[in-house]
Amino acid sequence: MASRRSLLAGGAAVLAAGAALGALRWRQGASAYESAIAASRAALPAEPGLADLVRYATLAANGHNTQPWRFSATGSDIAVTPDFGRRTPVVDPDDHHLFASLGCAAENLSLAARAAGRAGTPAIGAEGIEIDLAPAAPAAGPLFAAIPHRQSTRADYDGSTIEPALVDRLIAAAAGHGTEAIFISDPAGRDAILDLVIAGNTAQLADPAFVRELKDWIRFSPAEAARRGDGLFAAASGNPALPDWAGRLVIDRVLTAEAENARYVRQIRSSSGLVVLVGPSDDPPGWMRAGLACQRLSLLATAEGLKLAFVNQAVEDIPSRAELRSLLGLGERRPNLVLRIGRAAPLPFSPRRPVEAVLA
Repeated sequence: MASRRSLLAGGAAVLAAGAALGALRWRQGASAYESAIAASRAALPAEPGLADLVRYATLAANGHNTQPWRFSATGSDIAVTPDFGRRTPVVDPDDHHLFASLGCAAENLSLAARAAGRAGTPAIGAEGIEIDLAPAAPAAGPLFAAIPHRQSTRADYDGSTIEPALVDRLIAAAAGHGTEAIFISDPAGRDAILDLVIAGNTAQLADPAFVRELKDWIRFSPAEAARRGDGLFAAASGNPALPDWAGRLVIDRVLTAEAENARYVRQIRSSSGLVVLVGPSDDPPGWMRAGLACQRLSLLATAEGLKLAFVNQAVEDIPSRAELRSLLGLGERRPNLVLRIGRAAPLPFSPRRPVEAVLA
């Protein structure tokens, strides 16, 4: 009996030690994540250099948080160009979201450059955007101040109404980049687009290639999110953070069309409205303009205490996109991006890669 008690006590000690080690590693991972987020979103210094401006640019919205961009200085300009090594070819086969992401980054970079006493004027080319860094009078404002606070908040919203005057300002913000913003808040219009989001989401989750690609970009734990610096951190998506091994075990059970569709129904119906962005042309320059407009609208919304999240299934799934085009009377114009907008508490931020990984 004494020997058995000793064995039991020894086994309990081993389990306790393992649990303590696991808890320590979790705390270390959480600390690394918090440090990485604080560093990436720190305020610009009084005299920012090129790396500081690029850091602010990388805080922009982008598909799957792949951060598919490169930055390079060319004389008095800085160019934002694609990193095709970070494509998502299943969800984004024509690189539409990739080029829209470049536009989002360029808008951040333009605003940061102006705040730092640079011209900040964007020039859109066939496959990238150049930002003018010639000296100019400093011009910071609420959109610049909102850059480190903007996030895609994938949570339930409170359903409150957005004032018509603010809606008009959001629409005008997108129009400044040649993009139409269509705001839908009536229940019938919202539910019609919700139906297309559900149809698109159902089709995507029935595609094994889509699911594999999505899972490749999910980061389950704060340690993995901090180490990789990219991807969809579970906690930033409103899901519980888990140890990596546990996340990989449960993902197939929770990532189902039924569960995800129920979540989208709840979240879209809790939103104040939906915004559909329609760029001026269905080509990379038009997609980049839609990205510039998306980021400007999102920063204005953030400055006004609003949250946004993408529900792009309605434009990623080709049949759903065609129905959305017809629903909105767009003719041959392409609906580029769909966001829901409203008020909610913030979620944890998504990580960013270090500047040296994206600056040539």
